[in-house]
Parts: sequence; structure tokens; C-alpha cells
Amino acid sequence: MARNKQPEFAITVDGESYVWRMQRPPAWSSDAGAFRGMALAVRHAEGQREAVVEFPAGPQPKYGAPTLKPAMIATELVARAIASAIEAGWEPHSRGKSVTIEVDATGG
Repeated sequence: MARNKQPEFAITVDGESYVWRMQRPPAWSSDAGAFRGMALAVRHAEGQREAVVEFPAGPQPKYGAPTLKPAMIATELVARAIASAIEAGWEPHSRGKSVTIEVDATGG
């Protein structure tokens, strides 16, 4: 059975258009046995190379709390995360494998 494609959202940072989607919501990791933060996949609207921006875990949600949806993520947070990825060396117009960039809770 094929996986449903995650919804993508458009955003403009420094006059450039980007597309982002939630790659991984905050959840328990089966590998490390620890709680992991969310990860966003970002690419330039006209490019192919993705950057996976990983956020720290933060506090665990309470039992029964609703899961994080992409529409709940502030656009300012995504814009700061994209700017931080570019400052860290991500070249959105280049070709190659996706890069993983860790940011802090504020996207910086």
C-alpha cells in the first residue's frame, strides 16, 4: 500500500520561495529509546535538494494531548529555520543528497 504524500506549504524567506512539509512529528524513537523533536523537510520552490531541519525534543506531550499538525507550526518558526539552514551551509539550488541541520527550539 502506498504512503499518502504529506501536504506541502509554501513560504517566502528573503524574497525566495520555498516549500516545506513535516517529515517527522515529535515522537518516541525506537532506536535511541528517547523522545525526539519534529523534523521539517524544506526545499526551494524551483530546486530539488532538500534540507531536513531537526528541532530539539522539548517537553513530552501529556497523555491524550492532540498530535502536532503542520498547520499548527508558526510560519515565523519555519522562516527562521530556513534562514538558519542557509547560514549553516545548505545550498538550495545545488544538486545532491539531502542535508540534515539541527536548530534550536526557536529555529535559530
